[in-house]
Amino acid sequence: MNCVLDFNGQVVLVTGGGGGIGRGIAEAFDRCGARVVVAEIDPIRADATRAVLSGLSLVSVTDVRDSAAVDALLQEVAERHGHLDVLVNNVGDFLGIVKPLEDYSDEDFDALFAINLRQIFQVTRSALPLMKKTGPGGSIISVSSIEAFRGIPINIVYSAFKAGITGFTRSLALELGRFGIRVNAIAPETTESEQVKPSVWIPEQYHEHIARWIPLGRFGTPADAAGCALFLASELSGWMTGTTLHLDGGALAAGGWYPTPQGGWTNVPVITGNGMVF
Repeated sequence: MNCVLDFNGQVVLVTGGGGGIGRGIAEAFDRCGARVVVAEIDPIRADATRAVLSGLSLVSVTDVRDSAAVDALLQEVAERHGHLDVLVNNVGDFLGIVKPLEDYSDEDFDALFAINLRQIFQVTRSALPLMKKTGPGGSIISVSSIEAFRGIPINIVYSAFKAGITGFTRSLALELGRFGIRVNAIAPETTESEQVKPSVWIPEQYHEHIARWIPLGRFGTPADAAGCALFLASELSGWMTGTTLHLDGGALAAGGWYPTPQGGWTNVPVITGNGMVF
């Protein structure tokens, strides 16, 4: 993706920026001239990301669920740059927990809360003093999921926490409006990444049907999310706050309708078996 926006001089923090959507967002801001700070829990992914970003970047091996570690990273950002313009809360994971609600343990609840919602509270709380000090023009972007806006069986708790990001986004937007800091979110449909692999999970015999499952004919890529993040961080969206962008190729609008091979439309299954295997 070539950059048509200029973020020179701006400091952008991306959590989980070592892979998938986060890596795509970090690289996009880097190409647009930003000084990118990446918080990444995996040392190997951190090293790989450090190797491709510019020399002005900072890639930290940080677990964003650890509030002390997050505070230390923000202190390093303050000492190195003195300001923070954009925060991208990208971290989130269903942790492979896919089962009926009655089979969830308390530990499952706690783990999903920590990775999908609590860490967003912690990171944003730590970033706000520096963003307020920077002054008007700041942008906070959280990565949610399209599953926050439709039902999904056997993944209920993950979906509920992603829906919580919507309330967080709307309410924080009101609180920070007087400081000139905008708060928005991105809700992606299934996106090819290390965490979610539709190209692997969908049996090969069903690949020919993918073009009909999503109105725009494909699953998402990290570059798609990066484009949304650049838009929400730029002056192009300067009068947008409290909003979630549905990055879904039209899937939510389709509401279960699919084109048939004959060119018609149906809202009932057109193949036998699972399209996505869990």
